[in-house]
Amino acid sequence: MVIPLSATNPGMVGAVDAMECTPGTTTEQADASDYAAEDIPEDYLELYQDAAEDRGIPWNVLAAIGQVESHHGRWDGPGITEGHNEAGAAGPMQFGTQEDMAATNTWGGEPVQDVEDRPDEGYGVDGNDDGVVDVYDPADAIPAAADYLVAHGAPEDIENALFNYNRAWWYVEDVLEVADRYAEGDYAVVDGTERAVNCAVTEDGEPIGEAPDELTQQVVDWALDQRGKPYIWGGTGPGGFDCSGLTMKAYESIGVTIPRVARDQWSFGPEVPQGEEQPGDLVFFDVPHQDGGPGPGHMGMVIGDGLMVEAWCTDCGPIATREYDDPNRADILGFTRPLEHEDVRVQLDL
Repeated sequence: MVIPLSATNPGMVGAVDAMECTPGTTTEQADASDYAAEDIPEDYLELYQDAAEDRGIPWNVLAAIGQVESHHGRWDGPGITEGHNEAGAAGPMQFGTQEDMAATNTWGGEPVQDVEDRPDEGYGVDGNDDGVVDVYDPADAIPAAADYLVAHGAPEDIENALFNYNRAWWYVEDVLEVADRYAEGDYAVVDGTERAVNCAVTEDGEPIGEAPDELTQQVVDWALDQRGKPYIWGGTGPGGFDCSGLTMKAYESIGVTIPRVARDQWSFGPEVPQGEEQPGDLVFFDVPHQDGGPGPGHMGMVIGDGLMVEAWCTDCGPIATREYDDPNRADILGFTRPLEHEDVRVQLDL
């Protein structure tokens, strides 16, 4: 099941007013609510709080993962205390333990292994210093889950970290709903999606999307104005866009025609060396095209400071600004600058 974007991000779709977002965040640990005290086993609660405090992330979000994944190790389903489920996930935090299944081996190595056998990859840890890295032991699995969240953007972007933990926005919503019930009083995580849709400045406090000239600025501003609208496969607006539909229409807003799909926009060029890209340039990713043909299957528009505005995918949230040189993303194929194409310069009478 996929929750509609309007339900996932209430009040954000079609957002117009930009908010300035101050750099940096601090994570103050919430007190446990009466519901949390009743719902979470005492030993698990202590493990959640200790791991989260040590890593600077909200304990109640970590605990909510444990609830959604296994009801804190108390469910009878396959893979909770032994073996793995049909996707390859195991343990109370449901780490992937199999190379050839949907839940790939994010644990790293065997589900239960001696510390000296622990490979470099994966997130499994010996949280209780007993010499064993055990996916079924909450003392190991809970701090490993905390490490995974940190590696994927927590605490600054909890939503993105949760999305990487289980790539579905309904899952993010479920976890955050439980996290809210576990916290005493008002509680709010840093909303990475809202920031990416609405913020007028970068996390360093610099204005987003300052282009080198007036014409490019119009292109960038038009693309940024589409933030909050949904990704729609084949979409060219005005209600939603796919990745290349967004960039094509951004250039069309100044009377410029560029190709429709990502691979044709890539070959349209001209290319720009990485490190010399600037707002208005296009960034392309080394992912297969939807129809299986050659060429990049995804792209975005550079807006500066390592950020792009993109229409990512149906389940990835609305059009937003994100980092493009991100280790959790596909490799960058390259950059192009359409306004330097000779056909475009003719169109603009430059």
